[in-house]
Amino acid sequence: MQRTPVSIFLILVTTLLVSACSKQAIYENAISWERSSSGLETAQLSIGELDIAYLRSKETVDADTLVLIHGFGANKDNWTRLAKELEGEFNIYAFDLPGHGDSSKPLDIGYRFEDQVRYLNQVFAELGITQAHMMGNSMGGAITALYAATHPDQIRSAVLFDPAGIFEYESELVDLVLDGDNPLIPKKAGDFDRLLDFALEKRPFVPWPIFDVMEEKAIANRDVNEVIFAAIRDSGFEPDFRNAITRIEAPVLVVWGKLDRVIDYRNADVFVEAIPDARKAILDDVGHAPMVEVPAESARLFREFLIDSQH
Repeated sequence: MQRTPVSIFLILVTTLLVSACSKQAIYENAISWERSSSGLETAQLSIGELDIAYLRSKETVDADTLVLIHGFGANKDNWTRLAKELEGEFNIYAFDLPGHGDSSKPLDIGYRFEDQVRYLNQVFAELGITQAHMMGNSMGGAITALYAATHPDQIRSAVLFDPAGIFEYESELVDLVLDGDNPLIPKKAGDFDRLLDFALEKRPFVPWPIFDVMEEKAIANRDVNEVIFAAIRDSGFEPDFRNAITRIEAPVLVVWGKLDRVIDYRNADVFVEAIPDARKAILDDVGHAPMVEVPAESARLFREFLIDSQH
């Protein structure tokens, strides 16, 4: 049974009053509960000098593997709501990419799309993932598309939620970044709230102790986020990415929130035209992260897409 935002808030307040927990402890307890209720558990592995944190299904099922790749400045927990919708249907993995979440955050490694594809390929090899369905959001969507193009034998299908990589139609973000104001990189108190308002049309309920810790973490990641953003910001203006995705062999579903202020939804048409076996779904009243904003609808689209692609 899914708990309402009010019930979650009451649980957190009770925990605070009874145990005098710190905000950090409340955050960790809430995140742990969210993961567990979605059938996920934490794990970690190393590839070279990098430690990679990830979530995986607590119970292995006789089903396909589903790999989930978050966007810029985000982390593996962006997928818990969607994972809950798909629990028991797939063996799920959600990774923290290098530079994000609980994974290593060196400032002196490559963070371009092709670099992240290389790191993920090492992760797949370490975990023995030979074939998978793959989903990615924003930057993770671009990485998913490039991974499918680079390792076509490993990807059975791909879903791109508001993917980066192509910016033929400019968004509100472009003008802000050109003016030296990037809402995707929080620098001070209040910036994280602005980020959520900018990126999401349907913000999920986040109680204040958890929100405060999330904001602190986002501000603490400013330096590495600046490096990552600099590494990827020009990728969509280079022909290599567009040429690469024409080599994707797996069926692809492009899902876009029509009210996305980060990347304009009209770029969906460019992706669909470039990828041989691609289709699109545009969601009204949704922003940059459909899997967070409308997880049940996102799961339904994925199921229908898999059925259609088998015919």
